[in-house]
Amino acid sequence: MITLITLLLVKHFIWDFYYQPPYMWQNKGTFGHWGGIAHSGIHAFTTYVILCFFVSQPQFALLLAAGEFVIHYATDWAKMNLNRIKGWTATTHNEFWQLTGFDQLVHQLTYVGILLAVAHA
Repeated sequence: MITLITLLLVKHFIWDFYYQPPYMWQNKGTFGHWGGIAHSGIHAFTTYVILCFFVSQPQFALLLAAGEFVIHYATDWAKMNLNRIKGWTATTHNEFWQLTGFDQLVHQLTYVGILLAVAHA
């Protein structure tokens, strides 16, 4: 299980911080825009691939990855819109960073949920 959570955390770092081109992060606040869908889709697809090494049923891996997609998309969309509505930016408001931290916490707790689901399957 340590290997699974490690892979999910590294995967998250890569897609959320190392590779996220402007068309993704600039458009995550527009519901249904391809940028946000692609960003969450990359997360979910990679989670699916990782899970296929840890579960015996691909449909279970797909279900967990789909859950991650929905949670990731909704979390990013809400964060972007709350920042926009409140006018919070990285250089002007501490709340921007608090919300960013909360966003990351939700993503990490999603992985804890995935880990628990796999452990109890």
